[in-house]
Amino acid sequence: MSLLPIFLNLEGRPCLLVGAGTVALEKIGSLLRAGAKLRVIAPEARAEVQQLARDEKLEWVQRAFDPTDLDGRFVVITATDSAEVNAAVYEAAFERGIPCNSVDDIPNCDFFFGSVVSRGDLQIAISTAGESPALAQRLRCEIDERLPVDLGPWLAKLGELRREVLKTHPKGEERKLLLHELAQRQICDSHLCATRELARKGQEAAVSGTVYLVGAGPGDPELLTVRAVRLIEKADVLLHDDLVPAAILELALPQATVVNVGKRCGTKSITQEEINALMVEHARAGRSVVRLKSGDPLLFGRAAEEMAALAEAAVPCEIVPGVSAAFAAAAAIGHSLTDRNWASNVIFSTGHHAQSHNHAPLPELEDATRVVYMPGRDMTLLAAEWMANGLPADLPCAVISHAAQPEQSVIRTTLGELGEAAASAQAPSVLLAGWAVRQMESAAEADAGSLTARIDR
Repeated sequence: MSLLPIFLNLEGRPCLLVGAGTVALEKIGSLLRAGAKLRVIAPEARAEVQQLARDEKLEWVQRAFDPTDLDGRFVVITATDSAEVNAAVYEAAFERGIPCNSVDDIPNCDFFFGSVVSRGDLQIAISTAGESPALAQRLRCEIDERLPVDLGPWLAKLGELRREVLKTHPKGEERKLLLHELAQRQICDSHLCATRELARKGQEAAVSGTVYLVGAGPGDPELLTVRAVRLIEKADVLLHDDLVPAAILELALPQATVVNVGKRCGTKSITQEEINALMVEHARAGRSVVRLKSGDPLLFGRAAEEMAALAEAAVPCEIVPGVSAAFAAAAAIGHSLTDRNWASNVIFSTGHHAQSHNHAPLPELEDATRVVYMPGRDMTLLAAEWMANGLPADLPCAVISHAAQPEQSVIRTTLGELGEAAASAQAPSVLLAGWAVRQMESAAEADAGSLTARIDR
């Protein structure tokens, strides 16, 4: 027998039960818990049924069944010890299109009561289509032993969160995934509950008329912040740097406007003023704008100029940090930018400023790791300038191209040989220089005394 497992909403529905003996009493409990408006037809009734009638929990009509008792009923259950009565009730119900259950009488059943395990609103019903109620009861006991006793209260809290999410999140795959993730988590009553915070964070979609300066990191989508992903997925407009890879841009909505506003290798297809104007124009048109920058927007990303332009235009702006290419490059070669023995400072610069003679002299200390963004392919001048300022020719250097991306490559060299060694480096690249990025095998063989003397001078 092929059955459709369903759960009926009987709240306030008129239901009929024929019979008021021991078997009927069990069904009465199930029907009343479901909120049914119950009428019982039986010449005699157990004392418990009579008390329920006096308490107005149900209506007891003290007489034999009449087919007209079915008029207006939603479902009917017959639980008498007379096969003739049960069959008569079923036939009358069938004629009227009313589902009927005859207890322990499979031929006269449209539906069956399952063995139920309950935890609050959670119900697990087991049916054997009447073949073996004993088996259903055994399985119910086994499941009951395995289910946590606090599932009911947890489900109630989960239901509250679900209703909140349905109200505040737009319909779509992201909302569906969020609801599935919430169902995997514990929920506490505190407003600081991590699960409640997760549900609220999903509401942090891009706001119309706001510009978000978002860090895209070094290019690996796995290194995006959660906030960055949510904003990219919700943005109306995406203005991105040239180095932001397609894998990240594909997170945008299909209907989003995606514009490459990058400037690379000295080629300027768009000016900074034009980028500022685009941000302001789209925001004033009521669109949410994500200005997607490589790495972190606050590190050599001209964020100061863009924030000033947005403030002047009275356009709301929010900054979302990203993973800087310097950190991805250091991770790529397996070194820390700082080291208690070799580097207590980190100096960030760009190739343009590093090659300029107008900046302040480099510190004499060698216990700094120098990070140079966009150093260019010809690093000869940079190396010469650093050595002229007192840095040693054997200072370890590493040039990392396409850090944290599939095409990542690493060139290890020294400051004295940097110009020649880095000639083959592919843009975009980051230069790391300092004793902290020395190759470990070389460091193990190095003379500690000579290194200490070099640092102290």
